[in-house]
Amino acid sequence: MRVTASILYNLVACPQRVALDAFGDPNERDEISPFVQLLWEKGSLFEKETIAALALPFLDLSHLEGAEKEQATLDAMRRGEPLIYSGRISSDELLGIPDLLRKEPGGYVPGDIKSGAGEEGGGDDAEGKPKLTYAVQLALYVDVLDQLGFSAGRRAFVWDVHGAEVLYDLDAPQGPKSPTTLWQEYQRTLNQARAILNRGCKPQGAYSSVCKMCVWYSHCLADLSEADDLTLIPQLGRSKRDVMQDTLPTVADLAEANLDGFIQGKKTIFRGIGPDTLKAFQARARLLKTANAKPYLKAPVQLPLLPLELFFDIEVDPMRDICYLHGFVERRNGDNAAERFVYFFADEPTAAAEQRAFAGAWAYIKSSRPAGIFYYSKYERTLYRKLQAKYAHVCSADEIEELFDPMRSPTIDLYFDVVLRATEWPTRDYSIKTLARYLGFKWRDTNPSGAASIEWYDQWVNSNESTVKQRILTYNEDDCVATRVLLDGVRRLRI
Repeated sequence: MRVTASILYNLVACPQRVALDAFGDPNERDEISPFVQLLWEKGSLFEKETIAALALPFLDLSHLEGAEKEQATLDAMRRGEPLIYSGRISSDELLGIPDLLRKEPGGYVPGDIKSGAGEEGGGDDAEGKPKLTYAVQLALYVDVLDQLGFSAGRRAFVWDVHGAEVLYDLDAPQGPKSPTTLWQEYQRTLNQARAILNRGCKPQGAYSSVCKMCVWYSHCLADLSEADDLTLIPQLGRSKRDVMQDTLPTVADLAEANLDGFIQGKKTIFRGIGPDTLKAFQARARLLKTANAKPYLKAPVQLPLLPLELFFDIEVDPMRDICYLHGFVERRNGDNAAERFVYFFADEPTAAAEQRAFAGAWAYIKSSRPAGIFYYSKYERTLYRKLQAKYAHVCSADEIEELFDPMRSPTIDLYFDVVLRATEWPTRDYSIKTLARYLGFKWRDTNPSGAASIEWYDQWVNSNESTVKQRILTYNEDDCVATRVLLDGVRRLRI
């Protein structure tokens, strides 16, 4: 089998995906989710719009296929065409279809058009960094160009959703904590892909947050459950599993183990896992293997108790780069029966509509204080910082910092400040969906997820159907109520 850029992209996220795509039983695949289909459609549409708006002259090979496209690409590079769109290049077992090939001194530099950001991370005073999923794709193109004698060097670029050209220097160290280069990561990923496709190795699945978007989710979860795999323990991911499994291969083994033999002073025999982390993993393993286990506090928590409480959740469309909904469930004096849902919705995917929704939500927050405000994960804080920077007249940066600082305001991130730091649960993960369901809460929608909400918003933008908007609002309200259910559940826990 030929190694393609998409294979390397999938391998970075999950080697098992590559093996199953190549050799798995197609009848065991789940349906492709509407959200994933939307991503594909938006990515294709963004690429076409970007090319259509391009002021530079270019050679368009998008109408060609297979060997004809590949020969036309080779002929174009031999002629020195300045910019080639939708070419095809191959060498031995490597096959690439880069969006762009740009002539520069020394040869050609490949580029891809991405409907997402060209870098990951960043924000909160931190710089972004190249995405490894993008880097391995671009590196494959560079590798093929080099073998064909057309490469201008180990560099590439991405034209991203923000209209930026993001350069990828494949020979540069990734950072002080990651001295390896992207090219070295590519070589490692390529060798792994070759081994999988040649059946030289059989990768293991691993349970993670990205699994639910995969067509092999049900198949893999059944296998992992049967194997009692360590990644079913919250926050024990693939890399930690791999260093532990020769000694402690299952959740049951870890639950029953005497850890004294694995702890050596301030370290353990497992690289990258300290004694406290190992003990925490064992506590979670025991919860998973104990019938009727109950969650508990592992440290005291201080939770504000005020007459007015707001449970807060936002919805964001990353493809349009818009925060389209700010939702609040308002509870007074602990009376669940009198809860009220308040929302601020961007009826159009425009900056003006986003600004109005943000301004309305901010005015509501200010008018409701003093109130205990509860949300789940740092995403709300990150997004509010971003919105404040875009619409500075709505509020000041210091007001945002004061709102989300628990030392200055009774605003609590239940995920980072409470669940992770002070609790343990008999569940496979700590998502709000998992914990609220464990506590007995049920979403009204049959397919409740943030990804689904984005797909519904796309439907709303294209149709303006009131039923679609109501589905978005109902889902958001349920997320807010789930946050309240979790808060009440935590308040009932004991050490």
